[in-house]
Amino acid sequence: MENLYPHLFEPLEIRGRVLKNRIFSAPNMLYQVVNGRPTDQYVDYLEHKARGGAAVVTLGEAAVCEGARHTPPMYLSPENLNIYGEMSMTIHQHGALAAVELSHGGRCARPWYNDAQIKGPNTEITEDNGFYVVAMTKQDMEDTANAYADAAAYWLSAGWDIAHVHAGHSWLIPQFLSPIINRRTDEFGGSLENRMRFPLMILQRMRERVGNRMLISLRISGSERVEGGFTPEDISIFLQRCEQWVDFAEISTERWEYCMPTTYMPRSTNVPLSAAIKATGRVKMPLFVIGSILDPGEAEEIIASGKADGVSLSRALIADPCFPKKARTGHADDITPCIRCMDCTMTDNKCRRFECSVNPTAAYEMRRGFSEDAGPAKNRRSVLVIGGGPAGMQAAITAARRGHTVTLVEKEAQLGGIIRYTDVDPLKPDLHRFKEYLVHQVEKSGIRVLLNTAADAALVDALAPEHIIVATGSIPKKPVFIPGWERAHCVTDVYFRPETVKGGNIVIIGGGLSGVEAALFLRAQGKNVAVVELLECMADVGASYKSGIEVGMKQYGKPALYEHTRCAEITAEGVRCVKDDEEFFLPADSVFYAIGMQSERTLYYEIAGKAPFVDLVGDSREVATVRNAIRTGYDTAMDVGLF
Repeated sequence: MENLYPHLFEPLEIRGRVLKNRIFSAPNMLYQVVNGRPTDQYVDYLEHKARGGAAVVTLGEAAVCEGARHTPPMYLSPENLNIYGEMSMTIHQHGALAAVELSHGGRCARPWYNDAQIKGPNTEITEDNGFYVVAMTKQDMEDTANAYADAAAYWLSAGWDIAHVHAGHSWLIPQFLSPIINRRTDEFGGSLENRMRFPLMILQRMRERVGNRMLISLRISGSERVEGGFTPEDISIFLQRCEQWVDFAEISTERWEYCMPTTYMPRSTNVPLSAAIKATGRVKMPLFVIGSILDPGEAEEIIASGKADGVSLSRALIADPCFPKKARTGHADDITPCIRCMDCTMTDNKCRRFECSVNPTAAYEMRRGFSEDAGPAKNRRSVLVIGGGPAGMQAAITAARRGHTVTLVEKEAQLGGIIRYTDVDPLKPDLHRFKEYLVHQVEKSGIRVLLNTAADAALVDALAPEHIIVATGSIPKKPVFIPGWERAHCVTDVYFRPETVKGGNIVIIGGGLSGVEAALFLRAQGKNVAVVELLECMADVGASYKSGIEVGMKQYGKPALYEHTRCAEITAEGVRCVKDDEEFFLPADSVFYAIGMQSERTLYYEIAGKAPFVDLVGDSREVATVRNAIRTGYDTAMDVGLF
């Protein structure tokens, strides 16, 4: 079998241990921890990464001591050694090395996860979260360095191969490295030599404790990405000093939008940083690089060009843990693509439910099994899927893979449903790639597809299916309460009926995600766009994805956002608005509304008795997101044929 990615799948030996390829499964926190102990669900999640072919699989965010945590605690107790040993064993079972990310949040640690005072380089009230932070004393630093060493020894005793030290993303170590954050005037502040002193103490103490029995790697921000912050040049000097204790490094970055870039940012965002560090010639250790590397071709080019020695994948392996094996066996077109929606990072300050929009089994392997293991159904049925959007396509694909005879009916000339808008929106390349992936999977799954076919009761009678899955999606709500609403168009017309976009001044009524993203699409075309929202704009958007939209606004131009503003009337000349009892007028050549969608279930009620099982999926069940569409499509299809 031809190896299309020879550099990506070249083995790498480090301190006597062999990485079977150059793919590092980056750490991410699953939040499946109960009373300080990871659950069996966490074990299965990590096993799936190893099973998929990554060379290294990493457990994320294992804090080294009290006062260090910014996520729920995983206690380093004798009682927990067995579960950590189970984790490392399941990773080893599939030929991967087991790494654990040792972290200390410093000034970014969260009080409710700790029983100790939050400490950092300086005494301060932090701007980011308003926590009171105490400056670390020399004894604190000694204690912390020893805590890192103790933690490394603990994980070594549980069978782990690599202590992966988190020195990025504004945690403790980069706080000391930063000339902006670190304002100390003693030997731990000021010059780069001084700012490196405490981080180097940590690494030296770890190596002294574990000797050659364990690899030590470093996740390090390659740049602070702000004026006056540390640079790739600084980090190359730091890494050169680290090499006597550290075996390899993973190059990340500061600033959240670069740590986990959304679809509004380029891919491979941190590759210039790893390339710049390597170009200094100082660093001899292998360098991996992370940051929206989503395709094996990209990964191959990065390594072949010498910009890095390996790639670190996080969201790409959440979307498809089998990314490595599919790439190695010539099935790259079957890799489920990450859409960079940030759903897997959705979090508030105290809890998080880990989910992936495109992989319905991610973090749920224990209950759902591994997606590639979905074997033949107990009873094979003839299945009719009505609607070729993401929910319908996922249902059809899953049912076909389980051996059912599937017919997919779509009223339009192409598959894709609402996400066909990505065919014309250049700002959503990741979602477009996912749409194309679903269409490709339908084409290769032996599914009978009837396009330009409106399903009705007569068609159902003619096909006589044993199981029906209705994926008829949703329809827009109309602003009938606004005088003159007939002059406006649904916001989806921006994409599907471009002739409705007239003139250079556009008003969009509704500032949820669909309204704001349509506004950004129009701004990229040079239109003047105003968004009128009764409450707050993007209130339905998580903070991570919102930061990505803000990056897009900087690049393409921010629309005028009128929050807490009521649309009083739509006229031939524009929109009359009211805010704080003050009236004003927004001239508009075109007006669009984005005030929400409602499930379309008309056909469902007409045919509900025409098969033993008739199920709703996607927006026709509940108006939500792509994640809901994929999950309901998958789960429903998995239930077909149980009886």
